[in-house]
Amino acid sequence: MTIESESLRDFARRYTAAWCSQDAASVAAFFGPNGSLRVNDDDPAVGREAITNVAQGFMSAFPDLTVFMDDLAVDGDQAVYRWTLAGPHTGPGGTGRKVQISGFEEWRIGSDGLISNSLGHFDSEDYRRQVDGGE
Repeated sequence: MTIESESLRDFARRYTAAWCSQDAASVAAFFGPNGSLRVNDDDPAVGREAITNVAQGFMSAFPDLTVFMDDLAVDGDQAVYRWTLAGPHTGPGGTGRKVQISGFEEWRIGSDGLISNSLGHFDSEDYRRQVDGGE
């Protein structure tokens, strides 16, 4: 299935807004019922409940989370969504330190127009350094 790029760009804008909403289930709603989200080397979160839990983890750690869509490249039924996450790490056990990290998700879009598989990537060492305040 080939996706029309402007339609997917609108989809990505709404996905970005969902990440900023503090409503983790709204992020999971962009995935098919059996969709999967893998972040770096973590095990894939499969299904909307598991994806909701992953999104909630970020939202809990960053109650003032802002996500920006940096770019979207579309190729057939695949897309690369580039993002930047910013906010203070003020959730439970938070360090209070401001974090700004960029990354990307490699999406495969299903026939239902939702994400069937997302492989997410960001520099986890830089993320940890920012959260902990190390050099």
